[in-house]
Amino acid sequence: MGCRRITLLVICSVFWFYQQEATKLRRQIRDVQNMNRHILGEALSSLTSKELKNLEGRLEKGICRIRSKKNELLFAEIGFMQKREVELQNDNMYLRAKIAENERAQEQSTQLMQASYNRNFLPLNLVEPSNDYSNQDQTALQLV
Repeated sequence: MGCRRITLLVICSVFWFYQQEATKLRRQIRDVQNMNRHILGEALSSLTSKELKNLEGRLEKGICRIRSKKNELLFAEIGFMQKREVELQNDNMYLRAKIAENERAQEQSTQLMQASYNRNFLPLNLVEPSNDYSNQDQTALQLV
């Protein structure tokens, strides 16, 4: 019987311990939920003047940290954008140089084609009319 009694006492002690832990955790959950409501500006009527002042101080510190982080992110973004701007300007200069190079090549090609065309044909003013064939008798050809 002695062992049963000891086992029963142990079970009761463990049950009581977990019951106390559960009560403590429920209280912590309730406190966190109330704190969240207070941060959101809800259920403020139950707070004292000192508690409101304390809440205000915590909110101001939180806002300060938020703004600091926001500024940090904005400066990082500005730095990235400035680097990107330089890259885009370099790309733009490269593309302009390529366009100019292509235009020069096209112009040279056009000039070469024109020179080749001019070499193949004599200008009209170099060909002088000859009077040798102008008044000859023209005989009609007959096909037989």
